[in-house]
This record gives sequence, C-alpha cells and structure tokens, in this order.
Amino acid sequence: MHKGKVLVTGGTGYIGSHTIIDLIESGYEPICVDNGCNSDPDTLEKVSMLTNKILAFYPIDLCDQTKLERIFNDHQFVGIIHFAALKAVGDSVKYPIQYFKNNLNSTLNILEMALKYGVKNLIFSSSCTVYGNAENIPVTEDTPWQEAESPYGRTKQMGEQIIKDSFKNTDHKAILLRYFNPAGAHTSGQLGEAPSTPAQNLVPVITETAIGKRNKMMVFGSDYATRDGSCIRDFIHIMDLARAHTQALDYLIEGNQISTTDVYNLGIGEGVTVLEAINAFEKVSGNQLNYEIGPRRPGDVIAIYANYEKANKNLGWSPKYGINEIMETAWEWEKNRSKVEDE
Repeated sequence: MHKGKVLVTGGTGYIGSHTIIDLIESGYEPICVDNGCNSDPDTLEKVSMLTNKILAFYPIDLCDQTKLERIFNDHQFVGIIHFAALKAVGDSVKYPIQYFKNNLNSTLNILEMALKYGVKNLIFSSSCTVYGNAENIPVTEDTPWQEAESPYGRTKQMGEQIIKDSFKNTDHKAILLRYFNPAGAHTSGQLGEAPSTPAQNLVPVITETAIGKRNKMMVFGSDYATRDGSCIRDFIHIMDLARAHTQALDYLIEGNQISTTDVYNLGIGEGVTVLEAINAFEKVSGNQLNYEIGPRRPGDVIAIYANYEKANKNLGWSPKYGINEIMETAWEWEKNRSKVEDE
C-alpha cells in the first residue's frame, strides 16, 4: 500500500533515520533532506539495508530556500515531518545566534513551502524543553511554559508559536510533538545514535564510557531535590518515538484533527534519575561504569517527565519499551559501531 511521499527534514539524524524506517514499514515513501552537519553520512545506507529501499536524498541546507523549493518542484508530498535543528543545550548557550538563525529560518522556509505548494499536514519535532522548570510534574500538554532554560529551548517555543500563527487562518494542520529524552537504538543493533560531534545526551555518553571511547563520565549535580540528588529525566525508546510520528501523520491525513494545531507529549511517563539510568545500564550490560559526580551544569532542568494520556487516547500510541530495553539496544549498537570503527 502506497500512502504517498513524506518530506523528512533532518532525515539522516538519530530520530529522523529511525522514523524513516517506520514510515517505510507503514507504506509511506520518505524523501530525505539533511545538510549533514551533525549526522553520519552512512546512516541512509543502513536504513536502505534494513528496509530494502533506496531513498531519495537531498544533501542541502533548509536555510537555502532556492534549493529547498526545487524539492517541492520535484515531488508532491502528503505531509512533512520537520526534525532538522541544532539541538545541543550547552552549545546553544554558547552560540545563541547560530541556533536562532538555523532553527528558526529552516522552520520559516518549510512553512512557506508548505503553504505555497499546498502540503497540508505537518509534524513538528518539538521538545519537553518548552516547559522550562515546570511547576508540576508529570507535565501535561496544558502545563504552562516557564522561561526557557536555554536558547535551544527558546527556539522550540518560538517554532511552535510560529507554526500556530502561520497555519491559523488556513486549512493546513500541524501536530507538535514534545519529546522527552529519546534513547536506545534500532532493535537490529545496526542503527542508533551516531552524532558527528561529541555526544552530549546521557545514554550515548554512558555507552561510549563503557566501551572506552571516554575515560570517564560526569554526573552533573548531586544536590538537586530528587531521590538521589541527580536530575530526573523521562527516556523514550527511539522506536517508540519513531512510531509516534507515523501515527501522528496518519491521524492528520485521515482528517481526525479538528483544531489547526495540536500538541502531544511523548515519553514513558516515568522519571528516571541520571544515577538510576547508570544503574540500569550496569545491570543489563554487566559493566561497571567509571563516573564522577561533578557540579551542576547551566541550562539543566531539575526534573521533568511526561503524562502521555492524550497521545494514547487520540493517536492510539503507547510506549512498548522501558529503560532496560533502552540500555540493552543502545549497548548493542555501541558494540557494533565500535567493531566497525576498529576494522
């Protein structure tokens, strides 16, 4: 069954590549665009190997509107899934202008093309960072936003508002997916998180430390008001997250959404502290991890996790995997990746 072409921006990235697999398995034809600034160029080969499909790929920067428009001339899309963005919280604090320029201009160009070419269904990759240090947890979609803790978080807040304003008086529809911490790898062990810049997310930092790519890892802060003093995060398995995008797109294409824009939290719905995540890894891998407790890191939210009832009720989505499966698949992927790098 061919459900139509979907433009996937940031498609060679971590979440984009796993979502492309889910889209293909669900009958869509993804068209991938990525400037490759923070992804592994071999990713699409792995996706092709896992799906037996050759993908159309455009290695362009979305901030280049002329090149982007050519893609819309080449293809007719039933929807757009917009992942492409710079996403390291710490870097955004250091280079705010670069983050605003990239994340906002790319989104503005995508919206302009969607409106000009009549692509009426948009899924936007947002983030739980929009909530800032939320007053109540678990956060629901109606939890009021606090001040963004980083320029990255602010680009997501602004991106959501720009989409709402842009689609307001049109027949276009958007779903804004607010992710909690994506982690883990494809269950084959052949595809996972492979940033070209040093990993800053907790799970790849754990696996890279365990395999010896890093001498040790740092736990930032031990004096937070949490169970063990470390920050609380909600990790979501990458395949569960990928599935949610396909289900959200189905929901829009089937005409189920009444409002112009709607928003969904995607997480397991449980908070895991950084130290609990380390313990889960040690348990499934049988490895002792070399870590140190250090000072707090600027931009870090103390505790955040999701209530995903709305996604369950409307999209029929619920997570299949927990923290142990996240660590198991991430470790398999790290071992396979390191084998290839050593050869």
